[in-house]
Amino acid sequence: MSPSRNGGNEDAGAPPASDRFEEDVLALLPALRRYARSLVRSDPDGEDLLQDCVEKVLSRRAQWRGVNLRAWAFTIMTNLGRNRHRYVAMHPQVALDEDLGLEAETHESDPLERSRLERALNGLSTENRSVLMLVVIEGYRYQDVAEMMAIPIGTVMSRLSRARRQLAEAMKDDNVISMRRPK
Repeated sequence: MSPSRNGGNEDAGAPPASDRFEEDVLALLPALRRYARSLVRSDPDGEDLLQDCVEKVLSRRAQWRGVNLRAWAFTIMTNLGRNRHRYVAMHPQVALDEDLGLEAETHESDPLERSRLERALNGLSTENRSVLMLVVIEGYRYQDVAEMMAIPIGTVMSRLSRARRQLAEAMKDDNVISMRRPK
C-alpha cells in the first residue's frame, strides 16, 4: 500500500482522499467528453451532458464504492444519455433557421474524411454507437460494457458487429468520386 497525501495508509477497498478523487475525475474528462459527444451527436449537447455527468459524479461521491471510477463515471454518462434521449423524444425542439456563423476552428489533415466519418457515426443508432465508442475508442472489454449498459454480453457483441458493418458500408458508399477526363 502506498501512503496517502494525509500521511496515513489507505485501505485497498477504501475510496481515495477527496483531492485525489477530484484529480481522477479531472483525468477522465477527455474520454467522458468524447463519449458524451458520441451519445448526443452534437458538441454543445455533448458538453451539457458532460457537465451533468461530472456534477452527478462529484455530488454522488459518497455512493462510489472505490473500485473503478472510470467504469462508474461511464455508467453514469450512459444512464444520463439514455434519459436525455428519452426526454428529447418526448419533447422535440425546433431548430434555428439561421446560421449564426459560429464555426469551431478545426486543424485536421482531411476535413472531408472527418465529415464523412462523422456522418457515418451519426447514422448509427444510439445503442450501436455507444457500444462502438466504449469498445473501440475507450478500450473497454465487452464484459465491462455489458455491465455499464446493463445488457447481456452477446448484445454488446452483436451491436458492435452491426455498428462496424454499418460504419464500413457507409464509408465505402461515400468513397465514390466521379473523375472525368479533360477534353
